[in-house]
Amino acid sequence: MKKSLGWGVLATGWIAELFTHDLVASGLNVAAVGSRSGKTADAFARRFGIPRAHGSYQALVTDPDVDIIYVATPHPQHAQAALLALEAGKHVLIEKPFTLNADEARTIVKRAREKNLVVLEAMWTRFLPHMKRIHEIIDSGVLGELRSVTAEHRQFLSTDPKHRLNAPELGGGALLDLGIYPLSFAFDILGAPTSITATARFKDTGVDAEIATIMQHQGGAISTSVSALDCAGPNAAAIYGSKARIVIAPVWYAPTSFRLEDYQGNVLEDYAETVAERGMQFQAFEMERLVRTGTASAIMPPDESVLIMETLDTIRKQIGLVYPGEDPGKDRQVQ
Repeated sequence: MKKSLGWGVLATGWIAELFTHDLVASGLNVAAVGSRSGKTADAFARRFGIPRAHGSYQALVTDPDVDIIYVATPHPQHAQAALLALEAGKHVLIEKPFTLNADEARTIVKRAREKNLVVLEAMWTRFLPHMKRIHEIIDSGVLGELRSVTAEHRQFLSTDPKHRLNAPELGGGALLDLGIYPLSFAFDILGAPTSITATARFKDTGVDAEIATIMQHQGGAISTSVSALDCAGPNAAAIYGSKARIVIAPVWYAPTSFRLEDYQGNVLEDYAETVAERGMQFQAFEMERLVRTGTASAIMPPDESVLIMETLDTIRKQIGLVYPGEDPGKDRQVQ
């Protein structure tokens, strides 16, 4: 395999800008960018010093110098873009949420396996240094039996009804953009839920403004989460065990610190580590490792991405959230 893997950035929005900045700053090879507009692709390429700009996604995925496609489109286009890349023989890193629903997620994972290609959800939080250390602590048994996980993700975002976040046809709302973080966090620490209860508050445009969940997991542990796009919060998280707890400093889903405390008030560890840039490069490092070794990620397995989408489908069914073009009568319960 060639020494340097070539990245292709598919779409040029805000999240693509953040990730590309960290790719370039980390010395990774961004070979090309693709957009539905040649003018937009050219501007993006100039900004980040990318050698080639393509005026279509098809041209990007067939670029011979591109090995990995990073899908950064709005949620409803994730599946189509990922399948386009897979059919072209490219490995795919898909921005979270993995897809719009579980059916799309299953299709992508199945096709990637058929093509012997790597597919990974870009849940960048899981690959950060503080999360690696948290898993080491859990595995050591210091926390004892896991009891519960709690996390929130509250932002005060655009109130423009035409903004993507407020548009049902673009998969807008708190659940897919913000709720995905604490829900994936609960999966990461406690595994898939055995029961799910959700409630939501909606905006006039039809998207969910706030979503709250209570989930029970194997062994009886409970996770709780609240996410909102119209009221900001400190965005803290904690993990509770039978012997001790981990309190993650705000903002928990970005590079941050945490404190390991027992229930007698003793601080067992005060973790802090400086991370360069935003920290999105760690998911890229993992993606390149997977491509080189031909393996699936143990940190963010494709099958778990499917399970998470099934959970999101169940939550949507409970709160009555259907995106345009979907069949409202289709069963999305966790299987």
